[in-house]
Amino acid sequence: MSDTTEPKQFVVSDRNLALELVRVTEAAALASSHWTGRGKKNDADGAAVEAMRVAFDTVAIDGTVVIGEGEMDEAPMLYIGEKVGAGGPAMDIAVDPLEGTNLCAKDMPNAITVVALAEKGNFLHAPDVYMDKIVVGPNLPDGVVDLESSIENNLRNLARAKGKDIADIVLCTLDRERHEELIAKTREAGARVRLLSDGDVAAAIAACMDNSQVDIYAGSGGAPEGVLAAAAVRCVEGQMQGRLLFEDDAQRDRAQKMNPGKDPDRKLGLHDMAAGSVLFSATGVTSGTLLRGIRRLPTHAVTHSLVMRSKSGTVRFIEGHHNFGTKTWTPK
Repeated sequence: MSDTTEPKQFVVSDRNLALELVRVTEAAALASSHWTGRGKKNDADGAAVEAMRVAFDTVAIDGTVVIGEGEMDEAPMLYIGEKVGAGGPAMDIAVDPLEGTNLCAKDMPNAITVVALAEKGNFLHAPDVYMDKIVVGPNLPDGVVDLESSIENNLRNLARAKGKDIADIVLCTLDRERHEELIAKTREAGARVRLLSDGDVAAAIAACMDNSQVDIYAGSGGAPEGVLAAAAVRCVEGQMQGRLLFEDDAQRDRAQKMNPGKDPDRKLGLHDMAAGSVLFSATGVTSGTLLRGIRRLPTHAVTHSLVMRSKSGTVRFIEGHHNFGTKTWTPK
């Protein structure tokens, strides 16, 4: 008797896909780590971009870059609209192959490599403009902070919700002239301020982690980085709001064209920036509040990565040991 049983169809689950993403951020981190402390940020970034692009060739997705290195005529790889992946479900991709190029070049804390995936159409198509952002962690009342409220009110409400004295609240923001008023008012309210030279994706995530000693992230930074941060915040059920900031009508018109039918000046909720099922991965290049940096040894390198899924809320920290003798890439 002939066997007429139909063969089983195997579908790549997002659990497997999440682990594949770690290999992508690891590849970028390993490549850029050669340039750590060498003062050449463009070389570090270029190495990360090339390694990440090659690594995507093995990932079972039909991916489209929606947050990337720039327009097609500005970036040779991982440009907005580029197709990547080995074939599979249609996914939108947000990348920052090396967040903190200056941090890597100067061997300062918090340089990381970042990738996020969402089902097609679920990431905000953010132009390369600034975004005003506010982020707090999970297990807090909805709306405990609001982008349209004063920082003093937000700090008081957050302290009350966390059962802390306001003097024990730590706000993290980029050390920029545009944040002088935010910093001054935070300190006047009695809270503490942690200043960063670069790297607001890592800072936004840190605001959602219990062991980071950061309670809130606020201030303006890149809009593409805001989408990446939103993907991570979704995975841990934190809270985030944002608003695009435009220097002129041309920037506003571009944002309107990228998101037809949407008010470009609207306040963005977390799901406006990253909706649906979301995956997120980051690997440390230099050690910081979120991840340990790469350790390069004579025969191998050690990586420290974070991978998260919004569907399950699982957060994994993964340590990888990479043998130089068997790796497909060759360290310089």
